[in-house]
Amino acid sequence: MGSLDRLAQERTDLSPEEIDRLQALIGAWGLVADLALSDLVLWLPTWNTGGWVAAALVRPATAPTSVPEDVVGSFIPRGRAPDLDLAASMGQAVRHREPESHVPTGVEALPLRADADHGRVIAVLARHQVTRVGGRLEKVYLETADLLLDMVADGTYPLPGFDASAAPPRVGDGLIRLTADGIVDFASPNAVSAFRRLGLAPALEGSDLSRVATRLAHRPGPADERVALVVGGRAAGDAEIENASASVSLRAVPLASAAGPRGAIVLVRDITDLRRGERALLSKDASLREVHHRVKNNLQTVGALLRLQSRRVTADEAREALAEAGRRVSAIATVHEILAREPGDSVDFDEVIDSLLSLARDLSPAYAAGAAPQITRSGHAGTVRTDAAGPLAMAVSEIVQNAVEHAQASTISVRPARWNDRIVVHVIDDGVGIDDAQAEGLGLQIVRMLIEEDLRGTVTLERRESGGTSAEISVPGAPAEEP
Repeated sequence: MGSLDRLAQERTDLSPEEIDRLQALIGAWGLVADLALSDLVLWLPTWNTGGWVAAALVRPATAPTSVPEDVVGSFIPRGRAPDLDLAASMGQAVRHREPESHVPTGVEALPLRADADHGRVIAVLARHQVTRVGGRLEKVYLETADLLLDMVADGTYPLPGFDASAAPPRVGDGLIRLTADGIVDFASPNAVSAFRRLGLAPALEGSDLSRVATRLAHRPGPADERVALVVGGRAAGDAEIENASASVSLRAVPLASAAGPRGAIVLVRDITDLRRGERALLSKDASLREVHHRVKNNLQTVGALLRLQSRRVTADEAREALAEAGRRVSAIATVHEILAREPGDSVDFDEVIDSLLSLARDLSPAYAAGAAPQITRSGHAGTVRTDAAGPLAMAVSEIVQNAVEHAQASTISVRPARWNDRIVVHVIDDGVGIDDAQAEGLGLQIVRMLIEEDLRGTVTLERRESGGTSAEISVPGAPAEEP
């Protein structure tokens, strides 16, 4: 539960609907604070009308703070904050302005009613202004902030369905002020620079922003209607202009007053470098997929050649050695096959196991006769780091293949699991059981080397009283993350 919810429920008699309205405001008031060059504090009247409790605070990214301490949760008795009391009792904003410039000074209080026309005051928004003398940019900021604060009081800001707290752009990235006709009345230096990077030569101020955006995007045919509405300031939302030179994101916030529409502000951010980085990552991702795909194809070809060669030799020992080598190569190819679909730092080891079991079943000597062993998986290993997936896959493949070929098992159960920071794989079969010769064979030597030396894990083999063998592989630190 957030601070506003908790404080409102514990200290006030606000209804759930009124709390939701205030939650929507603090989700979008960062824009207001940036334009107002002010800290904003939301004060709630306590249930016994004894005073005010601070429920939320936002500081501007465009000005120094005048509220350095975190006041959320603090209480002010009635009479100690006369501006809050006066705003609540009168139902009108209490403002302090310089006589000539009308720049805010000190602390202003804006009452928020449950209903725009009537209703009780459910909160007071305090604006802590840092007195500063600025140029045209700051004046446009402050004028726009006054409009937005009036919309807050009227209940028309934040705009329905529009999340102003989402990703950038923010005020400091660039700001354009539009008239009700969509004409650029003001453009900050950062906004002008962004459009210059797109290739705009004429002055931005005085132009129709929707037409400018359509021309710079170099898109044939009519522009998307929604994008045109957003860029023209007639609808709240996000849009993006992109061409061969640059990429710029736009966010429009229509403004209104009791007299009607007052144009809009459009936040601008140059995201050229961000988009280039994303394209570079996509290109890298595609390259990795292609590399894994080619490695998989080459390994599968080598495996097929080894198996083909094993059928051509006459010596039983050579035939078996070539077949086992082909199977081991195919086990490694299985990991690359999955990485070719989803390259990254980890791989879904459950999918690897399923592919290995299918491969063991298909390569079983009894497969052609329709008597292949029943091999099943139960349990989940989740994702495993790619550097651990290869050795772990080959080790599981060796144990399963040993059960198929040497133990003559009819059922083999593979049970992967995750225990804290370990991957554990049990392989249980109903075969003849492992003997000393098999325990010292090349296959299990490979398993121990991969698990104990490469992955710093353990391998345990034991004969089951009911018949067959139980093998356990345990690898520390192999899991990458939960699936």
